[in-house]
Amino acid sequence: MIGWLIIGCEIAFWVFVLAGLTARYIFKQKKLGLLLLICTPIVDLILLVATVIDIRNGAIATTVHGLSAIYIGVSVAFGHQMIKWADEHFAYRFGYGEKPVKIKKYGKEHARQEREGWYRHLLSWLIGGGILTGIILYINNSTQTEALLHTLRIWSIVLAVDFMISFSYTLFPKKE
Repeated sequence: MIGWLIIGCEIAFWVFVLAGLTARYIFKQKKLGLLLLICTPIVDLILLVATVIDIRNGAIATTVHGLSAIYIGVSVAFGHQMIKWADEHFAYRFGYGEKPVKIKKYGKEHARQEREGWYRHLLSWLIGGGILTGIILYINNSTQTEALLHTLRIWSIVLAVDFMISFSYTLFPKKE
């Protein structure tokens, strides 16, 4: 059930984004567009509440429950960046905006970009990890929440590997 809800929330996130951008650029309804874009965090809240209720009602936490916390963390940390990217491309296609230019970065600039990406990953880990820890403490049953702790451990390893890769560009800059 939670797995389908995660998929539904991801779809709803992009539906709100596309509806907001459509209202903004095609129908010239800037306030409606802003309102629809502001609704994207509501999707995260629904997922969080459903996850906690499911576990609180006796469900044994699974990796999918852990993924809901990861989804929320990533959505908060990277959501604005994803919406900005979509906004620039939508404005170009439908609002007669400038064509988005992807600049290939090398050296110090590329290293800075990689570090910023890791900082966002760290933020998503702090948010998602905080949610996982909060659920574990709230449920207070280590047998029932074992998968959540396992998810947090795996994500911590992924974060550490991402750190080594991202910061390696500081020591060994990407060449043109």
